Amino acid sequence: MQRTGATSHFEIDHTVTRRSVLAGVAAVSLAGPAGAQNAWPERTVRIIVPLGAGSGADIGARLIGERLQQFWGKPVVIENRPGGNGLAAINAFLTANDSHTLFYGAAATFTVHPYQMETVPYNFTRDILPIAQATVTIAVVAAPASSPIKTMPEFVKWARENPGKLNAALVPGISEITFDRFAKAEKLDITKVPYRNIVEAVADASVGRIHFLSAAYAVVQPAVEGGSIRVIAVTNSQRFPVLSDVMTCDEQGVSSMSYEGLAGLFGTELLSPDLRARIGEDVVRAAHDPVIKQRIEATGQMVVPGGAAFFQKSIAAQMDEIRRTAEFLGLTAAKIAP
Repeated sequence: MQRTGATSHFEIDHTVTRRSVLAGVAAVSLAGPAGAQNAWPERTVRIIVPLGAGSGADIGARLIGERLQQFWGKPVVIENRPGGNGLAAINAFLTANDSHTLFYGAAATFTVHPYQMETVPYNFTRDILPIAQATVTIAVVAAPASSPIKTMPEFVKWARENPGKLNAALVPGISEITFDRFAKAEKLDITKVPYRNIVEAVADASVGRIHFLSAAYAVVQPAVEGGSIRVIAVTNSQRFPVLSDVMTCDEQGVSSMSYEGLAGLFGTELLSPDLRARIGEDVVRAAHDPVIKQRIEATGQMVVPGGAAFFQKSIAAQMDEIRRTAEFLGLTAAKIAP
């Protein structure tokens, strides 16, 4: 995996952002217990998603947001900002400097950046705070249905017999760094094809232009149901009812391609700890709603909600796994913005 530098289009002015954030926090504290945050939300809440419409994160955000809108009595608008390896969305989120702008997406949007860039233009542990985990994305490996490949070992054999002739489409982040680990562990030469929106790769995989696709099941589900794409493995550590007949990568003896997808809601220091806890409780309540839960699970995601502490613990475990993967690949962590 090659690191990329943050282009000027996505650069974040941390001095301005940090100063504005602290000013906002000070203003809130001066407002006292009966201040503005007790009345939150006072207007439309904007939730930024780093992937395109139809992605697992987008579907989860819209379904959770639908119920939050009912809880809060204010509009909840989902804004898709794909591209830039997640930086387009992160930039929009952080520079909004607005307590009514939140971020919904995979934790790996942030946790992999130190190993993908020369310099990370934001400080995850300082600037971006977990509010609540909502789901665990069912992530899969898929291949064209026209391909003879039906299992991971079969794909490994095919790739070894055709070095440099096969390609792969991956979601930037944990999917990509895990694929790099898989390719190195299995000694494979496969070309990675970049996509601004991974949903676009599904059409290419459906007609055989892409040989290996790793993404959320929600992304490939319509093509799977339409018969143009075949799921050959689940990357999660366990099987799921929606794909009960599909073995995990671990079960197929290819653990190097295993990873988990943690998705949830994030905020900034503009939200007090009490307000983050209150929003987190609403996210958990929304995720437990039987109708929302059923609709989310129908798209290939499992509802595993929890508050900020629960989400933070899950993220910490993922960061440890990514660190071990980076060490295996010989990657060192990039500089983090001050």
